[in-house]
Amino acid sequence: MRFISKNTLAPFDWFIILGSIAFYIIYYVLVRLGINPEFSLLGAIAGVSGLVCNVLCAKRNILNYLFGVINVSLYAWISWQNRIYGDVVLNALYYLPMQFIGFFSWLRRPEAASGDETSEKVSVVKSRRLSTKNRILLLLGSAVAVLVTGWILKNYTSDPQPYKDSATTVLSIIAMALMVMAFMEQWWLWIFVNVLGLVMWVAVFAKGGESSAEMVIMWLFYLINSINGYMVWSKASRSQ
Repeated sequence: MRFISKNTLAPFDWFIILGSIAFYIIYYVLVRLGINPEFSLLGAIAGVSGLVCNVLCAKRNILNYLFGVINVSLYAWISWQNRIYGDVVLNALYYLPMQFIGFFSWLRRPEAASGDETSEKVSVVKSRRLSTKNRILLLLGSAVAVLVTGWILKNYTSDPQPYKDSATTVLSIIAMALMVMAFMEQWWLWIFVNVLGLVMWVAVFAKGGESSAEMVIMWLFYLINSINGYMVWSKASRSQ
């Protein structure tokens, strides 16, 4: 499998990556001018690496897992600093090992050509689609898992937002598994998770949380890219 070439990223992909970098640079300048209180280099690195990971995943490129290792490691640390322990566990104990599992899983999966007739072909993982029956089971199973987990958190823990935390955790676990198996339906769940993640970090930012501004920027671009990823994978899975 050829990992990357000049044709791997489209203009929209560069817009997402360079746009996020520009946001971090602007935010840093505002901090230096005293307009904003602080800037976190770790937060910026986590944000950019996460966006590159997401963009390459949307392009079905295996190198997304390299940037994923960087992103989830730093994000787990930032979540620990802000006492978001659910995200600490999710990233450190699930996302991180899944980066390695996903990498070797994609290595063994069938390849497909990406690119038009006038451009250099790039080998990417072959996108798959669930059957209608399995899609229904996915949605029903996800809903039941979220409700049951939320009920447990509500009744047996002091979690102030049990169902929101349940939704982000459960759906992220399912979406990551679908990603490793190269199913396009992962993007349904990522879009929903990214909306919840953006709302959560906006609330943390409003309270002055550490590195929260950088995380808001990251989740905003995550959401934009997840919509793009859905369109790319959906089209590829139909053609294949």
